[in-house]
Amino acid sequence: MTAPRMLRGLMAAALVLPLALAGCGGDDSGSKDGKTELTFFWWGGEARAKLTQQALDLYTSKHPDIKFKTTWQANQGYFDKLATLTAGSDAPDIFQIDDNYLAEYATRNVTEDLTPYKDSAKLDITKFPESLWKYGVVDGKLAGMAMGENTQGLVFNKTKLEAAKQELPKTGMSWEELIAWAQKAGPATKIPGTMDPSADYKAMWVWLRQNGKDLYNGNQLAFTKEDVQKWFELWKGARDAKATPTADVIHEGNETDITKQTVVTGKALTSWVWANQMPDIQKNTKDELGVVAYPGDPSAQWARASMYLSIYRGSKHKDAAIDVLNFLANDPEAVKILGTDRGLPSNLDLRAQVAATVTDPAMKASIALEDELVKKFGPSPAVPPKGHSTVKTELRKAAEAAQFGTATPAQAAEQFFNAAKAAVSG
Repeated sequence: MTAPRMLRGLMAAALVLPLALAGCGGDDSGSKDGKTELTFFWWGGEARAKLTQQALDLYTSKHPDIKFKTTWQANQGYFDKLATLTAGSDAPDIFQIDDNYLAEYATRNVTEDLTPYKDSAKLDITKFPESLWKYGVVDGKLAGMAMGENTQGLVFNKTKLEAAKQELPKTGMSWEELIAWAQKAGPATKIPGTMDPSADYKAMWVWLRQNGKDLYNGNQLAFTKEDVQKWFELWKGARDAKATPTADVIHEGNETDITKQTVVTGKALTSWVWANQMPDIQKNTKDELGVVAYPGDPSAQWARASMYLSIYRGSKHKDAAIDVLNFLANDPEAVKILGTDRGLPSNLDLRAQVAATVTDPAMKASIALEDELVKKFGPSPAVPPKGHSTVKTELRKAAEAAQFGTATPAQAAEQFFNAAKAAVSG
């Protein structure tokens, strides 16, 4: 279901269904003990919940007049719940969000504009990479504070490649060089060389930027049908050259579940992911993995906010909520507690301190990639517009038509372009 349809349906549901998070909005009746209670909603696992609670407990120990009512859940269903809460004007004071939905909520005036707080230094982002905090701007308003930095990463099976005495992929190789590398590495390791990323929007996005285009320009597409055709043809050539797995395996790898990634299942030597997924991917295979930037000029990549914290525009406790955001991003003790759970810390000074304590090899590799690329990142694009989730779905649908041969690259490109255009401009 697309985000707009989902939101319309849930707005009606919010009027008749009891809310699991009743009282999330900024009700000034607050607490009977005279303390200000802030509601805080995020997605994640138990480890994130434990770390977040520890950081909030630290805040309360320094600000005894503030306490928190926290709610968290798995990613699945999170945005359904958030849509229900906002439709019922009962949103949490502080909530977690990502770039797939930030523009949707900002344009519906759900999120508080953080710009005045940034300008007055109540929200200090002077230690953030500029491209990182700007990736939270929607229509000139800062809709969310980046809680961590991330970027695209090509994860590869280092163990299998070294055993077969094959060259490892490296940052800066061209797309054609990557495909040629995969053609050679595949037969040597008896594993297809690279996952086909033609259904992956972030791979196509980087490729577009390297070719002087972009994914979006406001609520319009910033590429042509011919651009998409070239992208699909590039990967048809790779499939024909047997540099990739077969279409049925590619279909499996198109799933976003970590356990379905081809570098985990052993059905290809690479997977195209976000760099901060490296540790979780590594946990699912006994082979040692490595990670480099996507092919081509790395300046096409950018400091992507792994996720944001936003403040509900209807909150009655905005100043307190702003102080909490500032604390979580800039207090050395809080940042140390949170570590890299939500991505590399946005504050570069504190990031260096956290990175120095990391012992997990996979996380160290992810940090090393970010450190390498931070000097090469280009300007961040605008946050994806409303309809972006539909665009991602339609890209996969069209790319798989080309992968299975039920459509030519030209036909698949036309199918995707028309559907994507309708999704963002409708």
